[in-house]
Amino acid sequence: MHASRPGGPAFVTTALSLLLLLVTTLAGPTATASADGHTVPSADPAAIRVWNALTTDTVNDNLTATRPSGQAVIWQGFVSAAVYNAVVGIQGTYAPYQWQVRGPATASPEAAAVAAAHRVLVTYFPASRTPLDAAFTTSLAGIPEGGAKTEGVAFGECAARHLIALREGDGRDAPVPFTRAPAPGVWRPTPPGFLPFIDTWLGRLRPMLLTSPAQFRPEQPPALASARYARDLNEVRTMGARTGSPRTPRQTETALFFGGNLAVQVQEALRDHTARHRLDIADTARMFAAVNASATDAVIAAWDAKLHYGRWRPITAVQLADTDGNPATSADPRWQPLLVTPPHPDYISGHAAVTGAVTQALSGILGTTRLDLDVSSEATGTTRHYDDAARLNEDMVDARVWAGIHFRSADLAGCRVGSRIGAWALAHYFRPLHARSAPASQRPTCPAD
Repeated sequence: MHASRPGGPAFVTTALSLLLLLVTTLAGPTATASADGHTVPSADPAAIRVWNALTTDTVNDNLTATRPSGQAVIWQGFVSAAVYNAVVGIQGTYAPYQWQVRGPATASPEAAAVAAAHRVLVTYFPASRTPLDAAFTTSLAGIPEGGAKTEGVAFGECAARHLIALREGDGRDAPVPFTRAPAPGVWRPTPPGFLPFIDTWLGRLRPMLLTSPAQFRPEQPPALASARYARDLNEVRTMGARTGSPRTPRQTETALFFGGNLAVQVQEALRDHTARHRLDIADTARMFAAVNASATDAVIAAWDAKLHYGRWRPITAVQLADTDGNPATSADPRWQPLLVTPPHPDYISGHAAVTGAVTQALSGILGTTRLDLDVSSEATGTTRHYDDAARLNEDMVDARVWAGIHFRSADLAGCRVGSRIGAWALAHYFRPLHARSAPASQRPTCPAD
């Protein structure tokens, strides 16, 4: 994860440019007259995209750059759920998330979305209050004055307070020790930083959708003495090596492409998709909420498995292969992966779990695994277009192996867990209230084992 200091210039520059874009977009009529002459409350979905980008900047500005974690995904889930409740609570198109309150039909869903996002962010990130308050003022300036705006702001605040209350005592930042002593197969801090297991509390965090962090806990990883383990280790040793690997340029680019900030990649892709497909404000709010809540629980499930199994990373396994008891492996004390290994155990892959959840949730919303998703990478400065969910998952699974930081079994298990979470999300939450939606896609989107 990459970040700067709280409230730093990166946040201000991005926030101002996005808000300028929003005000420009809203320079035309922001409210229209209905057939009976009454004003239709302002409901421009661009506001959700702007505040999603502001959420990304705020999270990055408040988390430490040198300690990568899945934590960034959690905050997107919280904000998106509050915004979703604020919008659908007024429009009545979808079932609210763990809430039964309805807002006035005369309220502005746009004002509600802005107020909900702002309130959640200033509550959890008070150090960024000044730029967030400025952004709030600018956003509201583009919405016509009147009762609809006032009612929308009030209801958005109500939706945010409900979400914040839901998350009280959820286990954030709780001390969760990792107590397993180093042994063959057991995780220990990895070079070059030898950092401790980061954010262990994520594995005990109360999920947003699931009944418990362990609801979809996968079966144990391959035994050290197994042929499968030897195959995994020898593959990552060869294909994930920093030097001397037979990776093609495309394979190396794939490893680097998914080696950056996945939370940023997902949010940018969602903003682009909802804009290009001209989703209305309710469908925009639903897509962000369903995807980000699924991704949140995928992080929680991944950290639960990391805590439970505590599996060592490839860099440790290759360097200490003479201790694993498997005759089909051999040690290379000088082996290094292409990318720096994150400070948490191998099994399961958080990146693969999040991507599996995102693709399955999107497939459920769209009723097809055909995604039409543009994904960009700050690590490579390139953009890839994904027409199919399975191809995105396949690239993610391969990328983590070719980067030298995960065994293939950890990636595949992660994808499957995330996919189950995404399917669960659409089966139990975010449902249409007045019409039958297209059936959630259950077609497998994870690579075959």
